[in-house]
Amino acid sequence: MKKIVLILAFMLCQLSWITAQNVTRTHHRAAVTQDAVTTGTMTIRKPDYISISTDGGKEQLIMEGTKFTMTMGGKKHITDSRSKNKQFATFHDVLVAVINNQALPTSDELTVSTKAGTKTITITPEKKKRQMFSSFVLVIDAKTSAIRQLRMNGRGSDYTDYKIQ
Repeated sequence: MKKIVLILAFMLCQLSWITAQNVTRTHHRAAVTQDAVTTGTMTIRKPDYISISTDGGKEQLIMEGTKFTMTMGGKKHITDSRSKNKQFATFHDVLVAVINNQALPTSDELTVSTKAGTKTITITPEKKKRQMFSSFVLVIDAKTSAIRQLRMNGRGSDYTDYKIQ
């Protein structure tokens, strides 16, 4: 009986580490007159897993540890923030700190501002020739550390914006 109670308690603790929220994804391209807007969910599991899935799973952004998987327009892109794509290293460190309600890392690529109960974290990686994104902007609730918005700025004025309800 003790084993069953321990197993149930462990399962309840695991469930408290998982949160799912509704997401609205806006994909803006300067060359197209109308933005592509889809809805879906964001799932967070401590210590370092985030999945944002929209348009019935056709568009996904998944962080599992240092591995990032992005599915956009039917194409899957996979990279690792530590060994292959340093552009995502600070982004990964910030997301892990936010998920685990820890202090943000210090980095020259990172700026933080607080206004009206939200904290805006802007990550501007060192410029490289073939970067997918010029910057990442993460807006979190200053009290609860809940993610409210993630914006990934591309080349020019293109961006992908996730608003979390």
